[in-house]
Amino acid sequence: MNKNNKVKTIAALCLSCMLGIAHAQDSEKAFIKENMNFAAEQYRLMLKTPAQGKDGKGVMPHSMRKDGTVSKGSIYLWTSGFFPGSLWYISEYLGDKALQDSALVYTRKMEPVKTFTDNHDIGFMMYCSYGNANRFEPKPEYKDILVESARSLCTRFRPKAGVIQSWNGFRSWHGDKVYDFPVIIDNMMNLELLFYASRVTGDDSFRKVAISHAENTMKNAVRPDYSCYHIVYYDKETGKPIKGETSQGWSDNSAWSRGQSWGIYGFTMCYRETKDPRFLETAIGMADFYLDHPNLPADKIAWWDFNAHQEGYVPGIRSNANNVVLNYRDASAAACTASALLELSTYVKGSKSAKYLEGAKAILHSLGSKTYRAELGKNADFILMHSTGAIPQNSEIDVPLTYADYYFVEALHRYDKLLDGKPLF
Repeated sequence: MNKNNKVKTIAALCLSCMLGIAHAQDSEKAFIKENMNFAAEQYRLMLKTPAQGKDGKGVMPHSMRKDGTVSKGSIYLWTSGFFPGSLWYISEYLGDKALQDSALVYTRKMEPVKTFTDNHDIGFMMYCSYGNANRFEPKPEYKDILVESARSLCTRFRPKAGVIQSWNGFRSWHGDKVYDFPVIIDNMMNLELLFYASRVTGDDSFRKVAISHAENTMKNAVRPDYSCYHIVYYDKETGKPIKGETSQGWSDNSAWSRGQSWGIYGFTMCYRETKDPRFLETAIGMADFYLDHPNLPADKIAWWDFNAHQEGYVPGIRSNANNVVLNYRDASAAACTASALLELSTYVKGSKSAKYLEGAKAILHSLGSKTYRAELGKNADFILMHSTGAIPQNSEIDVPLTYADYYFVEALHRYDKLLDGKPLF
């Protein structure tokens, strides 16, 4: 082959490669658009279902009842912010003014929650609702509401232990022991509210609380193999950790998949806000645990617990897990993991970045398939099927859950920005 022919051949190969990449990108963009359009159709149907109860109770879609109708919860339920948050993501992507108006209506219902101090979940409730409102249609009053919410969350910070107390108490599955200072891995998700408040006020105390909580969670809840305890109990007097147990996982020593996703997401976000390499290392370790686990199914939608029904993992005597014969997937854990992996892929390079991006892509395509995505007008108008809330409590087993939908549309939104070469934040 002469030199000119060789040059032509290389040029042709390069053009073919570029065309292939462009075609693949177009295919992914079409996949995102189709799923966002479907999400909009489902949520337009859901918006037609009337609120339940009085005085703000039963207004936020939560899950599905056994009769196939939607169950709705109070604005003070920990999942209340996800429905308005999903509406913000969908309406922003589609440029749909009517859905945006609905997002605003449901977000405004959340304002009284800004003074809520009874548990740690105000971050979920307010940052998923008002945080997204402030991101897509910012107004000065949103900032004030979010900062007040952050102050409410900080009332639960316990300086001796250096953590935010999650619940006021938890009765162990092993008997009648009630612990009065439980801290759960879910709490990592609430720290984003604190970082935001510090950034917009210049008050470093919010940031210090968030970093302290993340550091102590990393030290006491994350195991050497980068799985994690669901709960760590602390001593109120000394601030020292007592032991790790589970509330919603199979056993104390098992890896509850949604807890793993909270950790991947939470530590990735903490790295974004601090650039502390310890948080990045933890996020990477927890992500690799998920993606490389031998019990992860081929479609990358995790079982509700990585160790359910395995030898060496024993539920507490009071746990309903003892009565469960079948195994169940958790689409909510997968959706949250996908969203986290997309962000994490931007903080690492080379094969690691490709691994996390491909992992997120595989999860999203599984969730967007007929196996996990509902038919139009079915599934109580939620987008995703097959989530698992709390098997030990015999609650929300193999049902749609509002937070599965939220992290699915968030992940689609993030993926779209990545394909466009836009920064996620």
